[in-house]
Amino acid sequence: MTSPAASGQRRQPIVEAAIEMTARNGWAAVTMARLAEQVGVSRQTVYNEIGSKNALADAMLAHELDRFVKAIGDAFDRHADNLVEAVYDAVRDVLELARGNQLVRAIASATHGADTELVPLLTTQAETLLAGVKAMLVERVASYRTGLTGDQIDVVIDIVTRTVLSHVIQPTGTPAATADGIAWLASRILEEPARKPLRYG
Repeated sequence: MTSPAASGQRRQPIVEAAIEMTARNGWAAVTMARLAEQVGVSRQTVYNEIGSKNALADAMLAHELDRFVKAIGDAFDRHADNLVEAVYDAVRDVLELARGNQLVRAIASATHGADTELVPLLTTQAETLLAGVKAMLVERVASYRTGLTGDQIDVVIDIVTRTVLSHVIQPTGTPAATADGIAWLASRILEEPARKPLRYG
């Protein structure tokens, strides 16, 4: 019987190989047989570790998302007493990480028509994963004195998260410049918190 540790050791190289192959040749070129050959395992091992090709897309997205979540967490850890600086570092670091990310480049290429099969597979899971990121941010922001209600914090995090995601896929400036703009917006919101609750809930 294969131990969980041994299984995990085989799974990660398979997922990383799939990301590299997708970036190099496109999602349509990724097959379990090619992955098995590249990683040096049997095709059955790939199926046992991953499952279907749809499950592979989910695993690729989760693998890369972990790297972005770590970057966000590190930024907040560095600025435990200054939320605006934490936002600036988190946005900048995420965008810098995305700029050299193979899977992000593959998704960006797909959104421009180069590989239309990839986007629907990833977006089916993206909303769930995005909700997880937002929940983590709500927990981190709660440790700061913002003067905002919980509902207002949810709105700010939703807007910032979606804005950053759009810049991940289609950047319009340098990571530092984008981070500066988003941090400025965050500072204005925190300096002038709403004096009444949201009208609609």
